[in-house]
Amino acid sequence: MTKFDQNFWTERYKNKSTGWDLGKPSSPLVNYIDSIKSKDLKILIPGAGNAYEAEYLWSKGFKNIYLIDIAEPPLDNLRKRLPELPETQIIRQDFFDHEASYDLILEQTFFCALDPNLRFSYRDHTSALLSRNGILAGVLFDFPLTKSGPPFGGSIAEYRKLFQSSFFIKTLKPCYNSEPSRDGKELFFIFEKN
Repeated sequence: MTKFDQNFWTERYKNKSTGWDLGKPSSPLVNYIDSIKSKDLKILIPGAGNAYEAEYLWSKGFKNIYLIDIAEPPLDNLRKRLPELPETQIIRQDFFDHEASYDLILEQTFFCALDPNLRFSYRDHTSALLSRNGILAGVLFDFPLTKSGPPFGGSIAEYRKLFQSSFFIKTLKPCYNSEPSRDGKELFFIFEKN
């Protein structure tokens, strides 16, 4: 167990110490979601937080979406904002204990919140959760990895080295449409399970 456990994240939400929270879906993910053709995909958002991307997906007709977070407060926030989302699709659990199969996993500030010692576990577990040819897509932070965090950063070279054994790297490039507060600090990626 790392210091970033359920109590850590619950307290961050209770104290409104959530600087990563944009209060809306991020532009890179909105653009990506708008490009998805099939509304039937089974989608997971790990470390979903307040899950604004889930609201956006729902508004666009995606109904097979699942959210997982270790902290209850953000999931309660989502229940209030999106009461039509079935309770069975809102999961309070440690991501690494979750077992299911998905077509798409959307990454938005979960990877960067994990202790860097868990990065190999993240890679392996996302791969295990994805169906054949499943996609892991979203944003990763592009700034030097330091011991202070979360958030924890990284570089294109580090991410490529980490993920290329389990995924075909379709896209990994600087975001052109980040929110102003994140401009120049985000990479958009699409990885396909090998």
